[in-house]
Amino acid sequence: MSIEMVQLSVKGKWYRVPALQVDGKSIVRRGKFLKIAFVKDEQWLETPVADPARCVDALKGEKLRDLRADIFTFASKLPSTEPEYPYPFELENVAAIRLNTFKEWWEGLPQETRKNVRRSQKRGVRVEVKSLDQKLLEDLVELNNDSPVRQGKVYTHFGKTLEQVTKDQEDFLDRSDYICAYHEEELVGVVKLVYRGNIAAILTFLPKASHADKRPANALMAKVVEICDQKKMLFITFGLFNYHNKKDTPLRDFKIRNGFEGIDVPRYYVALTLKGALGIKFNLYHGLMGVLPHSVITALVNARAKLYSLKLKLRAPAPSSGGQASHAGPPAESNS
Repeated sequence: MSIEMVQLSVKGKWYRVPALQVDGKSIVRRGKFLKIAFVKDEQWLETPVADPARCVDALKGEKLRDLRADIFTFASKLPSTEPEYPYPFELENVAAIRLNTFKEWWEGLPQETRKNVRRSQKRGVRVEVKSLDQKLLEDLVELNNDSPVRQGKVYTHFGKTLEQVTKDQEDFLDRSDYICAYHEEELVGVVKLVYRGNIAAILTFLPKASHADKRPANALMAKVVEICDQKKMLFITFGLFNYHNKKDTPLRDFKIRNGFEGIDVPRYYVALTLKGALGIKFNLYHGLMGVLPHSVITALVNARAKLYSLKLKLRAPAPSSGGQASHAGPPAESNS
């Protein structure tokens, strides 16, 4: 066990932070009042925490001035869904496709979703698996700059330079695929798929909002499932199905229409201090998202989306005669 400095991405920006190295895992810390230690890149790693007691003992060590924490949290990894450790836990709702065959997935989709995949083909979208090279990096810069707002909030990767985008993409390249949707020679959507043993995890899912009429999101998802079927993956994961009390979102609806379901896996919370024990008892570790009711969260999210939309309209130049209005893109998610 040792302490090293590592790179950590927070809201699209990179920071150098201290990390405790335990059994090949980097444990870092977030939070101000309630400090929470967690495994860096946990949802992209091939293996879960093997010996949480070692992590807890190390985090309680006297020499960890820059890593003092109140709570240590870690999660099980699919297909494990039953509690394994004697710590407090809650069930974390992972968005996943239980993959048997592409045919079974396809036949289980709503008719409208299958139509959208066919529409993408008829409208000239082709999907290819690419390696990360200079051309793809340049295309990703353009893709990031398609819209400053996604899912009703500021898109943190908008306006990034080529150097910054290159930095964002350097993780997990030895076990990732880039699934790219093109219309003619233009990149209109991308998925970064990270393989975790028999699980394929969607790290980035980014269709181009200005080409939403061509349904690149549906074309990408169909290709993801096809590739995972060929690789004999058991699950495809796409973040969480329910984010605490925030439910019934467009992104959640998109996942449902594309065959994802919520699968509960245990997430453990281990108190390291008295403050941490109180934080666990009163469910404070989720912040406002874990305290506010769904109706209030929905109202706040809608208000935020309207505010950003108004700002964009005030900043946008008047459209020229005969111009086409931009299309609102389908839900997209970047987990980087």
